[in-house]
Amino acid sequence: MALGVKVDMTQGSLWDKIVLFAIPVALMAFLQQLFNAADVAVLGQFAGTNAMAAVGSCGAMCSFVVSLGTGMSLGANVTIATNIGSGRMDAVRRAVHTAMLAAVGGGVILGLAGELVIEPIMAAMGIKDPEVEAMALLYMRVYLAGLPILFLYDFEAAIMRSQGDTRTPLIALTISGMVNVGLNLLFVLVLGMDVDGVASATVISSAVSSIILLWCLTHSDSVIRVNLRELAIDWPSLKRILIVGLPAGIQGALFSVSNVIVQAAVNSLDTAVMAGNSAANNIDAFSWYSLNAFGQACTTFVGQNNGARRHDRCLRTLKICFIEGYTAYAILTTILLLFSRQLLSIFSTDPAVLDAGQLRIQFILATHLFTMVVEIMSGYLRGYGCSLPPTIIALISICVLRVLWVAFIFSADHTLFTLLMVYPVSVAVNALLTMLFTFFMRNHLARPAAAAA
Repeated sequence: MALGVKVDMTQGSLWDKIVLFAIPVALMAFLQQLFNAADVAVLGQFAGTNAMAAVGSCGAMCSFVVSLGTGMSLGANVTIATNIGSGRMDAVRRAVHTAMLAAVGGGVILGLAGELVIEPIMAAMGIKDPEVEAMALLYMRVYLAGLPILFLYDFEAAIMRSQGDTRTPLIALTISGMVNVGLNLLFVLVLGMDVDGVASATVISSAVSSIILLWCLTHSDSVIRVNLRELAIDWPSLKRILIVGLPAGIQGALFSVSNVIVQAAVNSLDTAVMAGNSAANNIDAFSWYSLNAFGQACTTFVGQNNGARRHDRCLRTLKICFIEGYTAYAILTTILLLFSRQLLSIFSTDPAVLDAGQLRIQFILATHLFTMVVEIMSGYLRGYGCSLPPTIIALISICVLRVLWVAFIFSADHTLFTLLMVYPVSVAVNALLTMLFTFFMRNHLARPAAAAA
């Protein structure tokens, strides 16, 4: 398997290049979510509602740790893309090898830390059923053990995206996803495992995709080629990756922290609502990933053009990402609204589960009107290396607001409808503040790119 054709983002039409970049990124996320949905569906059909609810209750926590890894990989993406745009090829090579080590090291550190604190966190989640809680704890322990592998894939894919190659990570993910589904069926149906089976399948299949991308990177004839003998930490590169990536990771993690709080509130309702929430989360994520794909496209294209000092193309990238992103959102939202109940029935046929899941889907799809603004404008700012302010904005408008909502408004009206209202309200505030900050910073961003390494 060879690396896909690299894209010069500093020249030529942006309309086709952005959409051709974003589509494979979205497809990767769709496939990843589809395979995650297969985990829940296999459990729901063959291991029971308790196993399905257990994995669903872990969704926000899994999202928390994955968001940190994905955010850090964005730091590598921006660092490498900026150096490519500015023609600093020695800096590109140093950043690539630093990113590989940072992925594994970060996964080990976070995995070990997670294993130490996961039990009290699970206890604080307020899961009513002891069996569901025990299953959820087992799932998370296996999942955390595989974080170095999960992080490595994210960073390898980010390295490839920095030069416009989104096809190769898609191929690798497709192969590993099929492995994941096969292992799910083997572990659950043949070996009689439940949540530990699907968690093990996730880790093993992720190892497959990581190995595929590592082979491609070590056999590449481009500037992002990985030479295992050259693996070393270049401290200026690591600093740049952390400056951009750490706030991006924290921003994504803040969403997940707030979702853990919301999930704890969901857990205070009944098992059918928990199961419906889990099923709906696997479906409405398809819409979110289309938004995130254009946010990632914005980050990468702005990064290269900022390195090349083509600030006019950075602004055009922002506008095109909005137009193409909202078009994709409208198409997906229409499909998901029309077929939401049929899709939910894949996971469960319980009417109470279907009703709860359908209500969540309606709320989240409406919320994504504002999420698009957050994703693309945050991506625009990160492409310039401005990553901390969006994180601070998210802390105020997402994390704090959702905590207050659950503590006061939901506690006063203990219904799923009232709880779900927190999503559109908090994200709308986040979008407004992000837009205002970007507007006031527009003249300060267009300056010579800082040396990435």
